[in-house]
Amino acid sequence: MKKAHEIDFTVYGDDMQFVEIGLDSGESVVAEAGAMMYMDGSIEMDSVFGDGSGRDGGKGVMGMLMGAGKRVLTGESLFMTVFTNSAYERKAVAFAAPYPGKIIPFDLCDHGGQIICQRDAFLCAAKGISIEIAFQKKIGAGLFGGEGFIMQRLLGDGLAFMHAGGTIIKKDLAQGEMLKIDTGCLVAMTASVNYDVEFVGNIKSAIFGGEGLFFATLKGPGAVWLQSLPFSRLADRMIAAGKKGGGGKEEGSLLGNIGLGNLFGKD
Repeated sequence: MKKAHEIDFTVYGDDMQFVEIGLDSGESVVAEAGAMMYMDGSIEMDSVFGDGSGRDGGKGVMGMLMGAGKRVLTGESLFMTVFTNSAYERKAVAFAAPYPGKIIPFDLCDHGGQIICQRDAFLCAAKGISIEIAFQKKIGAGLFGGEGFIMQRLLGDGLAFMHAGGTIIKKDLAQGEMLKIDTGCLVAMTASVNYDVEFVGNIKSAIFGGEGLFFATLKGPGAVWLQSLPFSRLADRMIAAGKKGGGGKEEGSLLGNIGLGNLFGKD
């Protein structure tokens, strides 16, 4: 018998997506604070300690504190919001993506009951899905993983929804097949995929290539989901653009559109 609530959903939009969740009477969905877009009048909100899955319910107060503490380590709040349909007929609640990209639905039953994802990728899930920290086994991933160091493990037998930036691609890795990626481009992977972080190897490429000193290596078997535009990369570009100092005399001219820095190869 399934422990997670069985929910229906529809994803709307293209590059600025949101997901509408259909709830039968008594059904619930959990989400991060601030993700809700709209809800029917019969939907009730409540804040719960931890992820609301009830997996730590039999462990006493300390067990509940440990379960919630895992979320703090991933940079999330101690509390999550539960949305429950209190009416007799079906009602809806919708959750919006925080920045341009795609919403990816996962039925955990199709992936062995668990998915490992970036800590900022989780959007919402059927009540009963457990959300916990997923430490990497190798020290390299721990020291140099950047966005990929602390990840979340979603456990259960229901639907979960993740959000990622830009275009999303799924790659199925065969046994022993390896994929090298920027750490921030990893959205999610099945538990069978081995993940580590390695040094680029060529110091000239690391300094002048703009790709950083480290990249992630994913080794199959299993499936991985990648994003073309991590939010951290978008934010870095926006900050860098602001530091260039707008308001120069060349603004509005041909030089303003090209930029003196660009003429000399500066970013």
